[in-house]
Amino acid sequence: MHVDKMSSSEWRAITSISSIMSLRMIGLFFVLPLFTLYASQLPGATPTLIGLAMGIYGLAQAIFQIPFGVLSDHFGRKPLILTGLLIFIIGSLVAGKAHSITFMIIGRALQGTGAIGSTLLALMADLVREEQRTKAMAISGISIGFSFSIAMFIGPILSKWFPINDLFFIAAVLGWLAIILLCVWVPKPIVTRWHSDTEPELKSFFKLLLSPELAKLNSGIFILHAVFTASFIVIPINLYHLAGLITSRQWLIYLPTLLVAFIICLFCIGVAEKKQQLKLFFLGGILTLGLAEFFLWQMPSNLFLTAISLSLFFSGFSLLEAFLPSLITRTAPASRKGSALGLYSCSQFLGIFVGGALGGILYGKYHFAGVYLFCIILLCFWFTLAFFMQAPRYLMTRFIRLPLSKQNQWDSFATQLRLIPGMVEVTFIAEEGIAYLKNGKRYCQKS
Repeated sequence: MHVDKMSSSEWRAITSISSIMSLRMIGLFFVLPLFTLYASQLPGATPTLIGLAMGIYGLAQAIFQIPFGVLSDHFGRKPLILTGLLIFIIGSLVAGKAHSITFMIIGRALQGTGAIGSTLLALMADLVREEQRTKAMAISGISIGFSFSIAMFIGPILSKWFPINDLFFIAAVLGWLAIILLCVWVPKPIVTRWHSDTEPELKSFFKLLLSPELAKLNSGIFILHAVFTASFIVIPINLYHLAGLITSRQWLIYLPTLLVAFIICLFCIGVAEKKQQLKLFFLGGILTLGLAEFFLWQMPSNLFLTAISLSLFFSGFSLLEAFLPSLITRTAPASRKGSALGLYSCSQFLGIFVGGALGGILYGKYHFAGVYLFCIILLCFWFTLAFFMQAPRYLMTRFIRLPLSKQNQWDSFATQLRLIPGMVEVTFIAEEGIAYLKNGKRYCQKS
């Protein structure tokens, strides 16, 4: 088998696991554009409790993401993924049957408790060779982004034929489809082991937490998702009450704005990578998101200008969502990439929780202006952080398998590797028998 080509079993693993991720993502997010309008009709609903109901799944994800991954190392990937999907289904059913805001909060918390994202990535790492893993992770990332875009406009479309609470039941059906895929189509790994590039190592967390450059990026993903969740406390209400767009027709504004954002995002990513100007476009994404928040605040009743604002909003969000994981993997030590991504995910989910909770409180006290101003202040703070962020180095991460029988010679081998022009980092993972290397892209292309 050619080393540069994926085997049929690897393609099967990637497509099936990516499909499970996508089904779960759609189930979580296609109710988002309608959530505040629906939840406001539940007995006991207040803006604060609606915001808590929207963001609580993020807190549950942040708490249970790493425990699920650690337990899967001991009890197997598939049993833990199955457990997480069953909890997600139960949460969806509770949310669908909720007759009060309290039960909606419980249902949303259960949806987040099935935190299997890191476990799915670990299963993919078990089934895909190291030399194909970057490609596999890229495919899964694209599928997640595509699923999010689909979810954002499919929910309002479905609301034409189904009551909004039925969308949670549809999410439960998607969860069952994911279970069928898991049991029937996902290959069973021959060996389950810890992977430094996809799974966190708890003892590395504190060191990575204090890394200045990683801290800026983790703060960024926290702010990005806090802004996104807080904004969607008020955007559906804005469209319904001020722009005159009923829930079943809101897809007419989400679909074109998401398509415009997708085209802009692809173009900007291509130019940023080609010109090696990622930091410039990163700052531009933050400014774009800030402008969108300002226009949504100042011109809420003009549907045309709202559509332009949403195009800017989704463009900035998509661009930053694409750049941040890439910046994390480029900045983190090669041997601790999994830990860095675990910390990144926790920051992301905590941002969802804080954005939902504070967004609800601010909407209740200060109406639309309070939420949008909160988002603009956060983005100004983030822009300042990012402005002083180091421009990313364009490095290539590689690995070399090493014979465990010659472990006493690894130090001399590392000395030779560090003499190679462009070599930045050489790290050994003794348990895996692998040397992780970071070197300049130009040198990698010539070699």
